Amino acid sequence: MRYHETPVTVRFNEVDAYRVAWHGHYVAWLETGRLGLTGLFGLDAFQLAELGYLGPVVNLEIKYLRPARFNDQLTVKTGLVPTDSATLIFESVIVDADGVKLASALTTHALTDLNGVLQFQLPAVIAKRLARMRSWLESP
Repeated sequence: MRYHETPVTVRFNEVDAYRVAWHGHYVAWLETGRLGLTGLFGLDAFQLAELGYLGPVVNLEIKYLRPARFNDQLTVKTGLVPTDSATLIFESVIVDADGVKLASALTTHALTDLNGVLQFQLPAVIAKRLARMRSWLESP
């Protein structure tokens, strides 16, 4: 599977008293990666809202493997896990400039309408865009 790659530089304000990137910043980096991928297919948060839907995070799993430090050049690699439900599951890996894996994550997003009503089937417009995304991710 191919991933969308988003570069991230660890900023000074993201480093904690232990001189490593604070664990909470990884969540923001994952979001930056997801927005980069979904934006290519008309499905970032704002584009999704324009279609009449929201994709709130309902589950987040992160495995921290190695620390990131100030000024490290990172890459957030983001992919989409196939699912038969009206959810979006993103698989992400954060690597350093040498390709060493620092963290891996899964985020699950439920699909709701603008009033928060859970959708049980993907609307056709979203299914079509997700199919294009999957095709792009599966291409060599």
